[in-house]
Amino acid sequence: MLNIIGISGSPVKDGNVEMFLHTMLMHAEEHGARTTAINLSRLHIADCNHCNFCLKRQKAGKYCAQEDDVQGVYELLEAADIIVLASPVYFMRLSGQMASFVDRLRVFVFGNIAGGSLKNKIGISAAVAWARHGGFETTHLTHITAFLALEMLPVSVHHCISPLGASAVASQGGTGVFDKAHRHGVTLDEAGLHSGRAMIERGLELARLVKR
Repeated sequence: MLNIIGISGSPVKDGNVEMFLHTMLMHAEEHGARTTAINLSRLHIADCNHCNFCLKRQKAGKYCAQEDDVQGVYELLEAADIIVLASPVYFMRLSGQMASFVDRLRVFVFGNIAGGSLKNKIGISAAVAWARHGGFETTHLTHITAFLALEMLPVSVHHCISPLGASAVASQGGTGVFDKAHRHGVTLDEAGLHSGRAMIERGLELARLVKR
């Protein structure tokens, strides 16, 4: 059974990013995968301070010098076949929370124990914007750059809003119009939901090819 870990980089609890990620993971479960969602809104994960502890002093159960919630996330990522990074779009790019989390993944690049642990895992980018053309691709490109630095395999699907990743809008029709009756506007964005399903299906296909 394939194992998918989804990371929500939104500071908003039970918001549109968490809902979009949830719909993607539910679709993966319908296709036989095991899934876990990690919401950064509920964790304390500090910024990387570039102390270089991870280069030479890693040991089992301690890949980073900082005492926060990240070690448990590291262990889940190591056990994953597919990793989904889902971020809100802030100022035409990913959130600060997601950027800080990605910085902490350097333990899998340079670590004396964990270095290379994410190599050949499948990476899926997901983004939620307020407006239809509000920064999807710059957000996806940042996620994809992280996947490439980790020697992961990014997913792309051509017949979607963006071939770079799952892309959904939180406002009505992506117009930027606020409707207080719909807290989770992403659930009304059928094109966005389709892109999430398509990226999951392609990710599962690639993960099975890698395992084969």
